[in-house]
Amino acid sequence: MALLSINELTTYRWSFEQDVARYKAAGIPAMGVWRQKLADFGEEKGAELLADEGLKASSLLWAGGFTGSDGRSHRDSIDDASEALRSAATLGAETLVVYSGARGGHTHNHARRLVTGALKELAPLAEEQNITLAIEPMHEGCADEWTFLTNVEEVLALIETIDSPRVKLVLDTYHLGQRDGFVEQIGELVPHVAIVHLGDAKQPPKQEQNRCRLGEGTVPLGPIIAALTEAGYTGYYDIELLGEEIEASDYDELLAHARQTFEQLTAS
Repeated sequence: MALLSINELTTYRWSFEQDVARYKAAGIPAMGVWRQKLADFGEEKGAELLADEGLKASSLLWAGGFTGSDGRSHRDSIDDASEALRSAATLGAETLVVYSGARGGHTHNHARRLVTGALKELAPLAEEQNITLAIEPMHEGCADEWTFLTNVEEVLALIETIDSPRVKLVLDTYHLGQRDGFVEQIGELVPHVAIVHLGDAKQPPKQEQNRCRLGEGTVPLGPIIAALTEAGYTGYYDIELLGEEIEASDYDELLAHARQTFEQLTAS
């Protein structure tokens, strides 16, 4: 059975407490927790609330910035990721989503060395906490501020270099799903996939992410999910929707539509 989750970025205007209450009311069994909302509410309180309401944490979003592109030092970003791993363990989340950081003024090779070194240092703690570090490649049209990793081949090479079962990738259908040959590639990717972010779009990203409601864009979600299932993927599908169209939505209606579309996609 496909595992459904909603990422808290989807309901940007709601608080952590509202997300828990409204997701539960909508029949959503799990949520991708956004660290900013969790910090505003309180980590221990948040873990207790999820447990009390019977919701799972599918993942924790996000850590990284190891290239220093967000103004932090390399050491500060590693220390922050270490803290995020402990937070994920407190929540019972099995996955911590990681963004490398932008290339900035570094050469591509040096940026890669910085990220490789950080993940090699973090992998033993991830193993200790039973958490998977999930690296997310992004579409080059909107990746500039987040990551220099814009295709799965780069991430797979990084994973091979680190050589830890606790370092995998995020498969985000919004960023990867419209690429030629992607559906055919899924079978070889599944052993390396920690979590699937499910998103749709009416056109490729241009600077800002401009996702639309599931099933209303051009991403071949049905074939992607079928290929994932056939290849043995049994993890979470964390629905992540953001952009101008999503922000203007009625969130309760958006959750109901997302759940219904997900059930249709996975049933077929």
